[in-house]
Amino acid sequence: MRLKSVPVLSFEWSDDSLPKIVRESRQRYKRVSDVLDANPDVLTLVHQDLAKLSSPNPKGRKGDYTSENILRTAVVMAVEGLPLRETVVLIGNSPFLQDFVRLEKRATMDFTFLDKCLGAIRPETWKAMNEALGRTAVERGQVDPSVVRADTTVVETNIHYPTDSSLLWDTWRVATRLLIRARSHWQASCPHRFHTPKIKKLHLFITRYSSSRSKRRRREVRSSYRRLIARVGWLLEVVREFLAFAREHRDTELRALAAELKGYLPAMERVVEVARRVHLDGERVPARERVFSLFEPHTELIERGKRDRPVEFGHMVWLAQSREKFITDYEVMEEREPDSELAEPVVERHRALYGVVPEVLAADKGFSPRAEKRAELEALVDTLAIPRRVADFADRLLVHWQCFRAGIEGTISALKRAFRLFRCLFRGFKNFASGVGLSIFGHNLLVLAEQAPG
Repeated sequence: MRLKSVPVLSFEWSDDSLPKIVRESRQRYKRVSDVLDANPDVLTLVHQDLAKLSSPNPKGRKGDYTSENILRTAVVMAVEGLPLRETVVLIGNSPFLQDFVRLEKRATMDFTFLDKCLGAIRPETWKAMNEALGRTAVERGQVDPSVVRADTTVVETNIHYPTDSSLLWDTWRVATRLLIRARSHWQASCPHRFHTPKIKKLHLFITRYSSSRSKRRRREVRSSYRRLIARVGWLLEVVREFLAFAREHRDTELRALAAELKGYLPAMERVVEVARRVHLDGERVPARERVFSLFEPHTELIERGKRDRPVEFGHMVWLAQSREKFITDYEVMEEREPDSELAEPVVERHRALYGVVPEVLAADKGFSPRAEKRAELEALVDTLAIPRRVADFADRLLVHWQCFRAGIEGTISALKRAFRLFRCLFRGFKNFASGVGLSIFGHNLLVLAEQAPG
């Protein structure tokens, strides 16, 4: 059984002998702590998810850490922009942060336990926590919901740049690693030999000469692709043989390896199929039919038209923000939607969350909806500051609100630099969305903490 929280007597948080930057950091955490205490619904939402993580103990033994300990540790992780291990090390070396987390002089939790807890908190819970913060802030006058600006950005998944040869090589090395482990445990499960150095040589040759303009090199690259695809296709047949062998035996380790391989198999088959269609059949395969990673198969290819980054691999996230820089709403899109279809959901969800339609909605030209939808939005919103063409910038009022809209670009930059949203390191779309929610929650906490009296 896990407790929700326990009453703790805080230490003295101020010390004039400390450097100014340390005193300011402590004051910031004190204000963040006050914001968390003033929003008990946030802890309740987290506790509902974490309570499912620990089953009732027949002897009445309670969990070592309360839901409040776990939530505050996650807040430190978000505020400091650190990975799991470094967060645990930082808290373990700082009595002040141990007091913020309210550990009561207990040992700092292990990073593997923290990872398990973060995986138990659903993306919907993080979104509900941000909404609870927003509603309370609006009620107390800290956030004005009448003016909203919106924009989209891409959060990358933790993958290397995908090429057909690199994905074929990933397929080979992952499958052979698991098959060799199975063979070392049960010799008859995989009687085949793998010539991994030869496959790696093919991959490196393709990588080195794929952009060559020499006709001879291009022929050699096509020949290398033909052999690489054939060898990886043969390997998938070996994987299927192994899965059939494992189904007939009750060995636990063998079945565990088979389950892991079975999870990778659909993405592996897609990789080989796409490579065959492109490099043997000469087809042009659209991005929606491709897979860009064996480990993050949910990854999308997103074209943003930027000169330095023409394509990005991850997921689109749209944000809505108030004039106080508080992110009032967000959405992580598993499948990208055009920006022109997002203006209406921003308004409708804002009305559902805060009970009012925004008086001003500012967004860039990409958010401009179709003519009939625009007429409906203009009837709802007093000032729809979304330009349709360059000539619209002759309107002084529109220019004013477009200057206001530009402020969300700074927030996106801060989220990516300070809150680790440039690339999300959590695996799977569910954990990806949770990671985005955690970063936005940390950002909103700091925004509200800055408004609190020092």
